[in-house]
Amino acid sequence: MFALNTSEVEISTFLLIGIPGLENVHIWISIPICFMYLLAILGNCTILFVIRTDPSLHEPMYYFLSMLALSDLGLSFSSLPSMLRIFLLNAVEISADACIALEFFIHGFTDMEFSVLLIMSFDRFLAIRNPLRYSSILTSSRVLHIGLAFAIKSFLLVLPLPFTLKRLRYCNKHLLSHSYCLHQDVMKLACSDNRVNFYYGLFVALCMMSDSVFIAVSYVFILKTVLGIASYGERLKALNTCVSHICAVLIFYVPIITLATMHRFAKHKSPLAMILIADAFLLVPPLMNPIVYCVKTRQIRVRVLEKLSLKSK
Repeated sequence: MFALNTSEVEISTFLLIGIPGLENVHIWISIPICFMYLLAILGNCTILFVIRTDPSLHEPMYYFLSMLALSDLGLSFSSLPSMLRIFLLNAVEISADACIALEFFIHGFTDMEFSVLLIMSFDRFLAIRNPLRYSSILTSSRVLHIGLAFAIKSFLLVLPLPFTLKRLRYCNKHLLSHSYCLHQDVMKLACSDNRVNFYYGLFVALCMMSDSVFIAVSYVFILKTVLGIASYGERLKALNTCVSHICAVLIFYVPIITLATMHRFAKHKSPLAMILIADAFLLVPPLMNPIVYCVKTRQIRVRVLEKLSLKSK
């Protein structure tokens, strides 16, 4: 650290926050957190392994599920270092460069998750709208190109964020609001002009949230198509193919919407509730998505059970 002419002190490290008031039991809190991370990584790796090794699952729906598993793994590995350092080692200090790097990957994989959920909603619409042409429209090469295009889009969208944060000066205040680094959280600590960060961060947030609008539009068209099916049984069968995706969307969006609503409308916000919801945003989707797809998707469930039974013999 060094003194500035403005009598302010520029800082090069930030302090992350665990759970206020429970600092003495962070080591015990680290046990369920480590268990959740382990299950999330194991579950998503299992999904990828089963889809990769079973030719009968080499279909567009399961390719997109693989993309969701990859984005969940990326989200888990991005938040894992800071979370475990806090709760397992009680090390809350993080360098500015490391914080900005973590922020880039967290936002990048978050946007990738938004994008994959959007792609999967279009996939479900196409499967219900044109079931006979579904496989011919979504060929393996097209699925690959779609996945690469959205992955590149996600990281190009957030690529300017670390550079805009790096050009700022951070003085006196260095306590962040979460157990990991977020662009808006780091930006608020700056003592130099951060208007560029604010407006570009707002643009990124709007781009991410626009995906939710397109997902909603997709389901409007899905419902319209389903209601046009004469047979009641066929309607239920068509809607049942969307249940896993709807669960994944709710698991991902509910913490985000709840957190945004509390920030915007709550007059007396509980710091503990805010931190728990923010942590759930990174912990719960990677943990629950493999469980949901194993439970609700018969093909995945059967293949996983077959793999487990073969290993037990």
